Amino acid sequence: MTSARRKRKKLLFHSQRFFDLFKRNTEATSFLDNRATLFRHGFQFFPALLDAIYRAQVSVCLEFYMICDDETGRAVAEALLDAAHRGVRVYFLYDYIGCFDTPAAFFKRLSKGGVHCASFNPPPFRWGLSWLDKRNHRKVAIIDSWCAFTGGLNIGNAYSGCGEPFKRWRDVGIQIEGLAALELQRLFCQSWEAEVGKAPNCGVPGSAPESFGDAKVMIISGGPHHKRSFIRSAFRVAMAGASESITIANPYFVPGPRVIRSMLRAAGRGVRVRLLLPLKNDVPLVRLVSRTYYAQLLRCGIEIYELSAAVLHAKVLLVDDSWAMVGSANMDQRSFHRNYELNVVVDSHDFGQQVAEMLEADLSGARRIALHEHERRGWPVRLLERLCTPVSWFL
Repeated sequence: MTSARRKRKKLLFHSQRFFDLFKRNTEATSFLDNRATLFRHGFQFFPALLDAIYRAQVSVCLEFYMICDDETGRAVAEALLDAAHRGVRVYFLYDYIGCFDTPAAFFKRLSKGGVHCASFNPPPFRWGLSWLDKRNHRKVAIIDSWCAFTGGLNIGNAYSGCGEPFKRWRDVGIQIEGLAALELQRLFCQSWEAEVGKAPNCGVPGSAPESFGDAKVMIISGGPHHKRSFIRSAFRVAMAGASESITIANPYFVPGPRVIRSMLRAAGRGVRVRLLLPLKNDVPLVRLVSRTYYAQLLRCGIEIYELSAAVLHAKVLLVDDSWAMVGSANMDQRSFHRNYELNVVVDSHDFGQQVAEMLEADLSGARRIALHEHERRGWPVRLLERLCTPVSWFL
């Protein structure tokens, strides 16, 4: 048996045990024989999404944190209106805080055109002002029950690649076809019913195509209604199962001590751990707090890179170049405990290789942080980092 074949066999065997452990610790749901398509950029993601909506025959269900009243947002709105005009059942759940800058007229037009619209947690905020801190941060679209799109992309020009270059965000999306899409539709229906008080009528799913693909897919749903953070557990178990490499791209890196310990343990047993973080951040406070973790990680052999070409917004974790997690969750306390989040795990050698190639391209264009350079930062920056650390829970 060749070395490559032995390695592939090891990964497959490891992956089965890995999924069993993962399910026990995250309450994730697992589905076989799906097809997973990676969209490395927003300008690939949105044309595919729009095409699927225009071809929809039964139902379209969207659950997004943010939709902007710009070229991209209006293109999605036109596709939804066209679908509703054709008799397709169209539902759109958006976060009230996330869409605070989107004019009310935008959603009124959708409603008048036959699109069922609902906002997550509109005023008066349920259970007092504390609920104002809860957000529906998910980004998912389900078309005709069998096809779903998800990832980290909100609906707007910054995510689709339109607009001014310095305002573009680096993000990633995926398309899932198969039984896993039905699970995403079930989660959408739960969210819709919780807000509206009545389940959406998505119709009866049509017969499944003869075949989808060979990808094993797991869905991790997280939210403040859970007693513990399944999103954080997903990150930790993934790192614990790695045997060769871990590559993480995440824009808001305030992971807390438990996740840091998982990274250090992985590095301690010889796993190559790489972090791709943003040089430019839309929340400067997050960058200050993130850098308080750098010294400890760098001393233990963890590689840290900062992307400067765009505002990093992708949330990707890759284990052993074959097991990938993509979704809406950041590595911070808000995503772990206070947001409604959704991550998708894909166990597929081909898909994993695509993610690996994408991350390698991003890493090659990023700047690696050296420990000696990091420790030379001035005392004003160190003081600001210390002052900001106590508020990390609220980021």
